[in-house]
Amino acid sequence: MAVWHWLGLLALGTATLQPGQFRWTPEVAPAGPVLVLVSLPDQRATVYRNGVRIGEASVSTGKPGYETPTGVFTILQKKREHYSNLYDDAPMPFMQRLTWDGVALHAGHVPGYPASHGCVRLPRDFAERLFEVTSRGMTVVITDRADVAPMLAEPTLFPPVPKAAAGTPASELTLPAPAGADYTWQPGVAPPGALTVVLSTADRQMVALREGVELGRAAVSVTGTAPTGTRAYLLLEGVRSDVAPVLPDRPRRRWLRVLGEGDDDPASALAPAGLGIDPGFVARLYDVLAPGATLVVTDEPLGLTAGFTVLQAGDENPPGQPQMEGQ
Repeated sequence: MAVWHWLGLLALGTATLQPGQFRWTPEVAPAGPVLVLVSLPDQRATVYRNGVRIGEASVSTGKPGYETPTGVFTILQKKREHYSNLYDDAPMPFMQRLTWDGVALHAGHVPGYPASHGCVRLPRDFAERLFEVTSRGMTVVITDRADVAPMLAEPTLFPPVPKAAAGTPASELTLPAPAGADYTWQPGVAPPGALTVVLSTADRQMVALREGVELGRAAVSVTGTAPTGTRAYLLLEGVRSDVAPVLPDRPRRRWLRVLGEGDDDPASALAPAGLGIDPGFVARLYDVLAPGATLVVTDEPLGLTAGFTVLQAGDENPPGQPQMEGQ
């Protein structure tokens, strides 16, 4: 059932959200990978499931001096009941951690302007509903752009998942890369979870990680003009009617652009770059991708960049570092 945080039922998207208000219509997309997109200028969080908007809420992000960082994050930890160890044990209900230094999504006071110490405060009822549909490892994008809307689509327009095409034998997916290959592949070292792939044109490297643990890496050649800036894509359910550019025996996957310029197909955005990647690595990567995976394409070096987080993941707080709790 659609939920509105004020009297009256209105069509999704026809009314301006006031501080503390939210919309929640999960029935329009009952299944699929979930993405949360937070716009700092709009002070708004939007929730997508399989590329379809299922909710949005007014939020309160970091006030001056405590600005909320922008970037592509994964949910590291979830706790229904949580308290800050930095700010007088302030309650942080339905906490979903994005960084180990204190940034999280959680229920809190939403006055209509940035007022937190870096966290993204959500209306309490919205925070509870969001908590129920998210999972560790899923993608959260925080952007400094206004009026960001990746997609609003009717799920019945997409074709169903086809029968399995010829692919890498399952037994080979867990084996190291063949001798002499220009890539590494050790998926057994990574725990189960959402897959994140980062392509750095600066480092000429593509790295696949799961729960922050590297499972594969390949060298990338660039013979054309590489895209500038950072783009992020979320893998949706279903496939397209054409074939994958590098793997003609497999259908092209459906991606949703959630950050940066261009359309929703990363292959189209990368075509001018003239990329070269070992097809064995591409095939193995294709066959372990599952809806909810994130692809980040950046002209920055791998890791953390000034003012922008490419991703921050991991199974637990890094050894020797205090676990900070923001508010």
